[in-house]
Amino acid sequence: MFKMTSSPHAHSGKLTARIMLWVIFAMMPALLVQIYYFGFGVLIQSTLAISVALLAEFIVLKLRGKKPLAYLSDFSITLTALILAMAIPPYAPYWIILIGTLCAVLLGKQVYGGLGQNLFNPAMIGYVILLISFPLQMTTWLPPIHLLQEPPTFPDALSLIFSGVTTDGFTLSQLTQSIDGIAQATPLDSAKIFYAHHNALTDFYELIKMPIFMANGTDFAQGWWQVNLAFLLGGLFLILKRTIHWQIPVAMLVTFFCLATLTALMGNLHLSVMSQMFSGAMMFGAFFIATDPVTTSITPRGKLVFGALVGLFVYLIRYQGNFPDGVAFAILLSNICVPLIDHYTRPRVAGYRLEGRK
Repeated sequence: MFKMTSSPHAHSGKLTARIMLWVIFAMMPALLVQIYYFGFGVLIQSTLAISVALLAEFIVLKLRGKKPLAYLSDFSITLTALILAMAIPPYAPYWIILIGTLCAVLLGKQVYGGLGQNLFNPAMIGYVILLISFPLQMTTWLPPIHLLQEPPTFPDALSLIFSGVTTDGFTLSQLTQSIDGIAQATPLDSAKIFYAHHNALTDFYELIKMPIFMANGTDFAQGWWQVNLAFLLGGLFLILKRTIHWQIPVAMLVTFFCLATLTALMGNLHLSVMSQMFSGAMMFGAFFIATDPVTTSITPRGKLVFGALVGLFVYLIRYQGNFPDGVAFAILLSNICVPLIDHYTRPRVAGYRLEGRK
């Protein structure tokens, strides 16, 4: 049977594969920056994730009686795997990325019937399962490698991921012993721990003096804001290419910025607003995860509401919740609200009232 719709009919020319390739291309600057600051582990994790994702999707499609090559050629699962790989610590054990990728493919995508039918962002499904199940491995981030006395080489990265030690027998914790500073999961996690134990105004000014945290006289957060800046530039490129819509990232960032600024004006202690904007997965989530066309609102007004909702959830989780970042949880919670958002933001049909009567 044919699906009958009213004219006029026009094809935008934006095929799924082309869109996915543009998004992957826009992520390359951030990937290179991550490799530069955090080492070859990012590249190894990305290769593992993409390989496992392609194999898992191929097997599932075969079992479902589909033609695997026709579905794999849209590069959607490649993008999902790359997003997940760039979200986890670069030197997490190999089984972390294997479990996360399988959860993303099976529980986040194929269990619903494949691309276009999934309710939640597949990469964030895999990430949240990992974060809840393996919090230690998922919060063990190495500082920028140039701060280490012995930066891990490519063989060291392979050895760390698959055996837990470098070729010289050093573990991740031993590699960071030379860092003279606070070494927690991320600057956001360090800030949350700091403010949980320091409430005096003098402590606030002490923190301001050392931009986020210092290590050997160097900004410990170095690498994080550069990665976020690379994601920002890649996202702006996608908007200019009209691959993604501007409403979601703008609404998300503006909502969070306004709430964080209001909180700062009220005297509540936390990282500065700009530090918040360029820490964690803020730009990554705003331009590359929240804009997933399948799991977000389809109406222009709905996209603004969806983006604002994500920004609100990120703010609540960062300032009031137990998790330091919260972007993944915010996006999944907002995915739940998409049908309701679309219902109340659908455009009015010409000649009909909102009730559907003439």
